[in-house]
Amino acid sequence: MNILRVLLTATAALALLSACGQETSVQTFDGGPTPEPPESSAKDFGDYVLHFNGISTDQLQPEVAREYNVTRSKNRAMLTVSIIRKEAGTIGVSVPGEVTATANNLTGQLKNLTLREIREGDAFYYIGDISIAHAETLVFNVNATPENTTNSLEVRFLRQFYTD
Repeated sequence: MNILRVLLTATAALALLSACGQETSVQTFDGGPTPEPPESSAKDFGDYVLHFNGISTDQLQPEVAREYNVTRSKNRAMLTVSIIRKEAGTIGVSVPGEVTATANNLTGQLKNLTLREIREGDAFYYIGDISIAHAETLVFNVNATPENTTNSLEVRFLRQFYTD
């Protein structure tokens, strides 16, 4: 089992647990899509499913962080995104694409976020990391276009990070 799939599965479980009992309202600064519920880590777009998550990089295993050149720190968060094309009789096929993302805190401050593609066998992942402050909530806006299509898959989601 590849390391990044284990990581994505674990982060999805952590996101579900951390969102229990929390209600979050958010101002949308740019009129983008309505944010996904806090427990969401995937959105279905018909032929494609977009998987996404944000975690504190200190949750990464040291060898995973080293392999993907990510600094482990309570003061850094990592965004992960993957595009899965639905294929009958399978769990889907990971596909490459053009993926961009922005992150803002709730005061509207833009956080610099650059994604890079990770290819691991037949799997494609997009990751990027940014600095965070204690109890900071980030609004992630992700736009993904699967290769050889004009389909734009857009998702907005929130994650709150604790550094203490």
